[in-house]
Amino acid sequence: MEDLVSAVISLYLLSTACYLAYLFFQKDALHHFGYYILFAGLLCHSAIIIAVFVQTGAMPVRNLFETLSLAAWAVAVVFLAVRHRFKLKILGIFAAPAALSLMVVASQLPRHTGPVKDIFSSFWFVLHVVSVFVGDAAFALACGAGILYLVQERAIKNKSRGFFFRRLPSLERLDAAGYTCIVVGFTFLTAGLIAGFIYAKSVWGRFWSWDPKEVWSAVTWLVYAALLHERLTVGWRGRRAAIFSIIAFAVLLFTFFGVNFLLKGHHGEFTRF
Repeated sequence: MEDLVSAVISLYLLSTACYLAYLFFQKDALHHFGYYILFAGLLCHSAIIIAVFVQTGAMPVRNLFETLSLAAWAVAVVFLAVRHRFKLKILGIFAAPAALSLMVVASQLPRHTGPVKDIFSSFWFVLHVVSVFVGDAAFALACGAGILYLVQERAIKNKSRGFFFRRLPSLERLDAAGYTCIVVGFTFLTAGLIAGFIYAKSVWGRFWSWDPKEVWSAVTWLVYAALLHERLTVGWRGRRAAIFSIIAFAVLLFTFFGVNFLLKGHHGEFTRF
């Protein structure tokens, strides 16, 4: 297992280096290297997750190491899907370092777990976790697209055909990619929350218990629902949508990290993160 974790980190590091080099030199070969190395890292990463699942019969989110590892895996998966759909090569400069950072932090954390609880093997729990993590990864890429949009827009407004202007996609493509990521993320988050309600009913005997994690997950859902509503009804596009997607992702980060470390609830009791 240790060797596989090291291999994943090494491959994500090489992919990050290739994408950063691609940003500077714009050579297609660098992008291809970064893409295929990231894919190789994802295969190794998938092997780790599958191995844990087979050995324990439980979803690998029993501690913070496994949780961050799954988050990194989801970022890589969603990026490869978005890359295939939009041909947005440059988004790799956000996705590869994000996956690498999560895995590096995860590798420094303890991996000891106690006896596997039955709840980790529940179908609804697995659906809840996978859906939420894929949704969060899509939101992360939407945030990345929003940041790139603002950078490119600034270059255009300043009439500066400098470093970023020549290397970033058009505002229309960045906006479309960000919107698609938010739609995908919102769909998966909604499915994950529904599965979470059913799972909570089976474990705690009620769909909702005002646990801090539940409350902030609902807040995150409402924030992204508001963004989609404004885009579809009012016509939010471009800069406003990009800024809102960045703010929404900050709320999501607090839900993912802040609630776990600062607030107490039964989610921490069962998952230890």
